Amino acid sequence: MEKPGDDEKLTVPLLEPKPATYKHQEDDDAEEDEVGSVRRRVVEENKKLWVVAGPSICARFSSFGVTVISQAFIGHIGATELAAYALVSTVLMRFSNGILLGMASALETLCGQSYGAKQYHMLGIYLQRSWLVLFCCAVILLPVYIFTTPLLIALGQDPEISAVAGTISLWYIPVMFSYIWAFTLQMYLQAQSKNMIVTYLAFLNLGIHLFLSWLLTVKFQLGLAGVMGSMVISFWIPVFGQLAFVFFGGCPLTWTGFSSSAFTDLGAIMKLSLSSGVMLCLELWYNTILVLLTGYMKNAEVALDALSIWAFGSACFLEH
Repeated sequence: MEKPGDDEKLTVPLLEPKPATYKHQEDDDAEEDEVGSVRRRVVEENKKLWVVAGPSICARFSSFGVTVISQAFIGHIGATELAAYALVSTVLMRFSNGILLGMASALETLCGQSYGAKQYHMLGIYLQRSWLVLFCCAVILLPVYIFTTPLLIALGQDPEISAVAGTISLWYIPVMFSYIWAFTLQMYLQAQSKNMIVTYLAFLNLGIHLFLSWLLTVKFQLGLAGVMGSMVISFWIPVFGQLAFVFFGGCPLTWTGFSSSAFTDLGAIMKLSLSSGVMLCLELWYNTILVLLTGYMKNAEVALDALSIWAFGSACFLEH
């Protein structure tokens, strides 16, 4: 027999509902946790991004820094020399730089795919194939540097500036060949997240070039030869440093020595490199056309000097 009040006990809830103030507080706490989680993810992603992009930015900044330092020292030699340097570095070097960097960018895709698929030995083979393809391309570009003076005169540039540009372009030949190893090694190391060595060598390179330019140009009064000699040395320092890192155990999984497999499937690498090169060339050559048009002005020396200063200054910050 049920006692009075049993029905009331059965209808009493086990848990009392929380007041509305508690609900609002829980919602606020959940929102704060979500915001904190987003912030943590953003910070983590930024760290990962800078691990990859930071060394690349430093390398590009160092490359442009060497060019700007050289430009500053050449500007103290004479207006004609500065205008000739602007023509060579902005027209010829942009032309070859666009082709070589564009073709080397194919290696970035191949190394990333191979490393992700854990086919580590293929990274070294792709690196060697890229060296062969880019070396052949650089040899094809050699006549542009050897016959710079008649080429610029044929394009309507000032004969006096073109003559000095012909001398400067010969100094740029070893710089162009250094790009073969500099571009490919940077992409090869970046695919393995081992590109901090690139950052260290970039800052070392910049400091050495500044010192050598002062020593050879100001102290020993070697003029244009001093600046260009310092530039050649500075562009090869990172190359030798990265090669030493790779050859002497820095990349044990991906570098197992030179292989005859590097001489196979060169046609596929060439095709991919050319398609990548065309896209990048169109992006980089706009300054080249601008400088060539500037050379047709009446006071070509001043116009080229001013334009080159602006171009290299802006490139240091906008092309990384």
